Amino acid sequence: MAAVGAVGLAYAAGFEARSFRLRRVTVPVLPPGMRDLRVLQVSDIHMVSGQRKKRAWLQSLAGLRPDFVVNTGDNLSDTEGVPEVVDALGPLMEFPGVYVFGSNDYYGPRLRNPGRYLLEKVQGRHGLNGNAPVVGAVHNPWEELRDAFDAAGWVNLTNTRGRLKLDGLDVAFTGLDDPHIKRDRYERVAGGPDTAADFSIGVVHAPYLRSLDAFTTDGYPLILAGHTHGGQLCIPFYGALVTNCDLDTDRVKGLSTHRSGGNVSYLHVSAGCGTNRYTPVRFACPPEATLLTLTARD
Repeated sequence: MAAVGAVGLAYAAGFEARSFRLRRVTVPVLPPGMRDLRVLQVSDIHMVSGQRKKRAWLQSLAGLRPDFVVNTGDNLSDTEGVPEVVDALGPLMEFPGVYVFGSNDYYGPRLRNPGRYLLEKVQGRHGLNGNAPVVGAVHNPWEELRDAFDAAGWVNLTNTRGRLKLDGLDVAFTGLDDPHIKRDRYERVAGGPDTAADFSIGVVHAPYLRSLDAFTTDGYPLILAGHTHGGQLCIPFYGALVTNCDLDTDRVKGLSTHRSGGNVSYLHVSAGCGTNRYTPVRFACPPEATLLTLTARD
């Protein structure tokens, strides 16, 4: 059994965690008559210095030529990682984009027993880092990352609204700071989609139910999130054991729907393309980015 476990760990860390994939999803969510929009969602990069394969793969995604990019946070897992994130995303920053941050953009991860992650399901706790920054948490240079994104023209959606003009289309966004560390302030952006825009999207890092409920009740047709790593350590033919938040495991990644306040929203949760630097393994859950093609409703 020890030998089997060692082989599984070697596979999860040495192969699958670096087996980057592009997932394609079609979402029939746009108003009738509106042209298709191609949206590239990148999430949970968790860049550590020296991850050359990840950087090259992210750079290659620019060849998809999306209409715009949505970055749903947790870009960092290393205090020295900002230059490599900027290098990796540099070609994508030539396209219009929006972003929110996650807890690991603000704070460096701590070394803990990875087994604690799997106890979430029985203890009702959410994540290796808890729901608030711990005393003495390492400060990540998120300000430098913000400045680089802003300089490229990407729109910061930290508890605020923003818009992109796309060849005659006006797409509006409402974003939240990370609910995982209780930085979300929905009351600052409440009121529903921008009626002057052609289409509106809600964006948040961690898909906690309070945020999904708020977006859906206010009538947002589409919500984009990350954070879950798709469960990260999954069981083949069964799926995820945990979500690292209060979202159910059936919706840990991919496209689903969310209902609240008599409304229904599409929800897309990215499984992300990285891991916490201290738990650099994935099993039955390869790293990913997603190209979403938004099409008109019937």
